[in-house]
Amino acid sequence: MIDLDMIKAIRVHPGIGIARVGNARGDGEWFFAAEVPGVPPMPDDGSFRDQQGRIRRQAVRFRIYVELTDGTMKEITADDGVAIEWRVEVANLKAGWYRFENAMDLPEPYAKIPARRNASIQGSERARLDVTPGLRSISGRDAGPISFDSGQFFGKPVYLGEIRTDSVGRLVFLGGHGTSAPLNPDERATTFANNDGWHDDVSDGPVHATVRFPSGFAVEAQPGYVVVCPPNYAPGLFGAVTLLDVIDDLFVAGQPSGRCSFSAHIWPLFQRITDLQWTNHGLYVLSGLGSPLDAHDEKVIARLRDHGPANAAFRSAVFSLFRSPASTTAREAALLAHYGDYYDDYAEVPGTRLCVTALMFTRLQQWQAGEFDDDWRGEPLLPRFASLSSRKQAEALDKVGLFECLGGPFHPGIELTWCMRLRSMWKEPYRLAVLAGTARQDYGPTLTREAALASGGPHDGAAAGSLTRWLGIPWQTDEASCLSDFEYEPSTYLSFPSFWGARVPNRVLSVQAWERVTAGDISTAQAMKHFSWREDWLRDLKGDYLGKINRMIGHWWELGILERREPTEEAKARGVATPAWIESGRPDEVTGSNTKVDLAAAIESLDAVDATAAGAAIAALRSHVPPRRHLRRDEI
Repeated sequence: MIDLDMIKAIRVHPGIGIARVGNARGDGEWFFAAEVPGVPPMPDDGSFRDQQGRIRRQAVRFRIYVELTDGTMKEITADDGVAIEWRVEVANLKAGWYRFENAMDLPEPYAKIPARRNASIQGSERARLDVTPGLRSISGRDAGPISFDSGQFFGKPVYLGEIRTDSVGRLVFLGGHGTSAPLNPDERATTFANNDGWHDDVSDGPVHATVRFPSGFAVEAQPGYVVVCPPNYAPGLFGAVTLLDVIDDLFVAGQPSGRCSFSAHIWPLFQRITDLQWTNHGLYVLSGLGSPLDAHDEKVIARLRDHGPANAAFRSAVFSLFRSPASTTAREAALLAHYGDYYDDYAEVPGTRLCVTALMFTRLQQWQAGEFDDDWRGEPLLPRFASLSSRKQAEALDKVGLFECLGGPFHPGIELTWCMRLRSMWKEPYRLAVLAGTARQDYGPTLTREAALASGGPHDGAAAGSLTRWLGIPWQTDEASCLSDFEYEPSTYLSFPSFWGARVPNRVLSVQAWERVTAGDISTAQAMKHFSWREDWLRDLKGDYLGKINRMIGHWWELGILERREPTEEAKARGVATPAWIESGRPDEVTGSNTKVDLAAAIESLDAVDATAAGAAIAALRSHVPPRRHLRRDEI
């Protein structure tokens, strides 16, 4: 029993929870979001798809923690005799908001002045653009589901998700099904972010809770917040700069406290840079397997963690590869190998390429100077949530969603966007300043930079619908448009820079290639040819641009999901000794029979001592079954 006089604070955790859309239907066709930073979410059966190949939704679970005056913390549930009433309000305000042109916190003249989306719809009719189902409440054990299904887009119902409770009364939130559609069925999408007449079903809004103790005493918890995002096509991979990095930098203004830790501050950055090899071929060449920056190679790690004077030249050389966030000149040939906020409107100014945050850069400076603790104990084993203390659980919950989201470029972004780096949005680190009701939509025919950033403007905290409204509408057109240099500049040598690799891959190692890498009857040289063959993630939707973005709207769920695979003995023998993220899940009716893989395998079997096996492999070659789509020359 909790002594009520000892209660210092009661809070909803996570401060921001990240749910994701999915088109799998059925009561159990969803999975929980991760609850520890760096630990990927994992469905109970290990699959992010249902038996029909549709993508499952990512649900987020909210908990209540009480902090006591003696410094301890405790999660409280129905098992503690308390009654928790949850109240959630989400909205989708994209269609009635302003066009995304550029991040509006950029300096003049780079922040553009946007006009309204659907500007031809005026007056009171504009309210019909907003999908606002209103407040929902739920309490008790194993309650619900209660749906957010009463919001409408010009009279058409739009489902934004549902709430449930678990067996001890925690809140479970599930978002929409990834449905995007125009008001006019014949309307086609024409651009990456601002398609008039369209709606989708992502959303965001506050999560409130009232905790009533057995005595009848009731306390209103500090609220959390939920954001519904597009699917995560590369679960377990993370941005070189995460949204957590952005928020950490916001609250310390680039000035760290304490000493730099190799394990906590330096290696994780290089690890994320290395792991992005699975999403982009250029990044594989720069920092993937075999690179001098391969952060999983023990010899590379030994050089990175050596803070002695004899290694100073190496540290300085590596440090010089990174752009300074304070630089006043553009620097393309540097790290990070990603686009920045300014692309593709301004070519030769700082910000066209992504930088680490000021805090991350300061840590790198300390590392370069040898002023860091070599506390390396091997690649960290991430803890199970249940093994953490209550305080560590609450901290993990508040950080995990932000760590999963990308911290740039915000043009506009896949999950959240530039307004998250405004101090006015936040009550404290990892907890938004939550406002009541639905966000205000009307700031005049256009939105100036001054109005967007002003006190009393649209970013004095977060209300239902205020975070996702800046993002592309529908979300699929942006994801099919923000690619890599391979598409934008086809004469380029390598495919970097990349936009959203950790969420929307560019070039991937397919499951067919991985099967050849791990085959037992293949030479190392031949296996590494397959390992180095990275395919276009969007190849099933290719063609002219308008055709591609419209195909993405209907076929987004057929794209491959990168799944972690442990190295087999065959892979280890060929130098692939760390986990790989392999593209899988593309439907057979999309890909066809892949007889080219069969032919390669048959030829590779000629190395076998037993010629009978080679003959059998050749005899087993399949007849060609064409893929669903075939492009004529004039369609490309």
